[in-house]
Amino acid sequence: MGKGKMAASAGKLPMVHVAAGVVTVVLVVASLYWARPVLIPLALAILLTFVLNPIVSVLHRRGVGRTPAVLLVVVLAGMLLGGIGWTVVRQLTALADDLPRYTENLKQKITDLRGSSQGGLMGRVQTTVQEILEAVEAEGPRRGDGRSPMPGEEPVPVVVEGPSVLWQLPSVFEPLATASLALVLTIFMLLKHADLRARLISLTGWGRLIPATRALDEAGQRISRYLFMQSLINGSYGGALGLGLFLIGVPYAVLWGFLAAALRFIPYVGPAVGAVLPISLSLAAFEGWLQPLLVISLIAVLELISNMVMEPLLYGQSAGVSAVALLVAISFWTWLWGPVGLLLATPLTVCLAVLARHVPQLRVLATLLGDSPALEPATHYYQRLIARDAHEAAELIKVRLDTHSWETVFDVVLVPAVVAAKWDREAGKLTEEDVEFIIQTTRDIVDGLCVSQSKRSGAQDQDLTTVSDSGDAQAGTKVSLVLCPAEDELDELALWLFQHVLDVAQYDVELIRATLLTSERLTVIEDKAPQVAVIGALPPGGLPQTRYLCKRLRATSPQVRIAVGRWGSAAAREERRQLLESAAADEVAATLAASRTQVAQLSRLSPASGPEAAPSLLHREVPRPSS
Repeated sequence: MGKGKMAASAGKLPMVHVAAGVVTVVLVVASLYWARPVLIPLALAILLTFVLNPIVSVLHRRGVGRTPAVLLVVVLAGMLLGGIGWTVVRQLTALADDLPRYTENLKQKITDLRGSSQGGLMGRVQTTVQEILEAVEAEGPRRGDGRSPMPGEEPVPVVVEGPSVLWQLPSVFEPLATASLALVLTIFMLLKHADLRARLISLTGWGRLIPATRALDEAGQRISRYLFMQSLINGSYGGALGLGLFLIGVPYAVLWGFLAAALRFIPYVGPAVGAVLPISLSLAAFEGWLQPLLVISLIAVLELISNMVMEPLLYGQSAGVSAVALLVAISFWTWLWGPVGLLLATPLTVCLAVLARHVPQLRVLATLLGDSPALEPATHYYQRLIARDAHEAAELIKVRLDTHSWETVFDVVLVPAVVAAKWDREAGKLTEEDVEFIIQTTRDIVDGLCVSQSKRSGAQDQDLTTVSDSGDAQAGTKVSLVLCPAEDELDELALWLFQHVLDVAQYDVELIRATLLTSERLTVIEDKAPQVAVIGALPPGGLPQTRYLCKRLRATSPQVRIAVGRWGSAAAREERRQLLESAAADEVAATLAASRTQVAQLSRLSPASGPEAAPSLLHREVPRPSS
């Protein structure tokens, strides 16, 4: 009974944690919503402090006092924003007055488009819709309750009176109060920047001094650099767009340039909206199609320059937040705080991501928000194999090969994935069908990529073949090498991968099948009489079999040099010592690269010149064991 109650209580603990987490999230979101009058000015002040503090620091280092530097920067920033705001408001007012003048141009362009679509799919759709509307209108006007109006009924006039001036005061006072509070907080945060930083660090305690300092520095540098570079790029884009629209003759060019610059702070969606607005006005303002096409061309050229030149040149680092997480954060903060939340979404999300990386309790947020890969390459590859997604697994290896050598990919991605499969097979988590799929898919991926690389570098491969053949002729005969799995098919797969990092011009390689009995494997080695035998033994297990094979080879073939590949082992150093002492192995290695070097030394051959030597071998076909 006691054990049953303990098990029941233990089962309830996860549900309690989940419920507590949900309640905490609800309370935090509710607090953020109800505390908007205080939190929004505070967040705006922090954002402005991040943007303006680098400028204040530069002036202060040049000999200007802290207070004069703060006041000068705040006044200049206020004048700049005020001037832009005044110009934009004026142009918006004028645009509202001029919109009726563009009605005829819009009607003409719609007529042109309609005429070009007559006879096609759109024309048939328009005809059908027009017939339906005519049939509905033929029934005659009806009253609001669905009955036809009675003769003699007079319409009742409805007068809507607007609210009085006193009722409108709160809607005007609230944004003014928010702006004033944000301005005052910004000034004091800039003046007391060092003091505030010291107080925040002191709250963490002496034991957390280093992590807190690094977190604050990283957050400040990331946000300041991101906002400064984003402002520079967006401002340049908006200025160039406004100037181009002015030269084309588009009305209110300053307005569209400002909106394009402001909307580009919203990732992905903002640039599209900022481009649609001037294009739409050009369609409405001009009678022909030349000016709209010029506007579209201008925007396309500016987007190419911004995306291909300015952003790669000026962005030394990203905001550290994934694109999907940033879009979700923008939606959340906009829903919570409105337009101000839209403005603050990116810096707030960056702060959360940086904080989560330095606070262990917030590692979940670091995984969800960060832009670093959530899975290690080997884990990601293994996960796609478990999901039976051979295509994506191949893409992962292909992308990895763009920046790494074959040898590195084998040691960092493929071998650890095979080791993980062996661990899960031992634990009963994988079926034999799963293991067979992993083995077959890995072989297919390696073969396919080798063939693809060989086709792309055919001329280079011919040169390498010539060099290898000449070297082989000088060296005489090849070194005889036997690869023997210690236990199962996964060991055999690892040896098959190892075969790919060997130079076939120097080695005569034979891979023994794992389906053979241990005695049969030893017989093959005795008959082959190789100079070097490599025993592949992936963890877990395999050590007893490896020791047995080494001792038998020492007894029956003492002239054979023995190298053990304990690839992917976390305890390779201790296992190496045990194998060298108890099994009389000549060498033990934990990576394919190390094993290749050891084989070269044991066979008195010089190792390959570097990690990039392996791809030349991979251009050639490596025999695969028959099924």
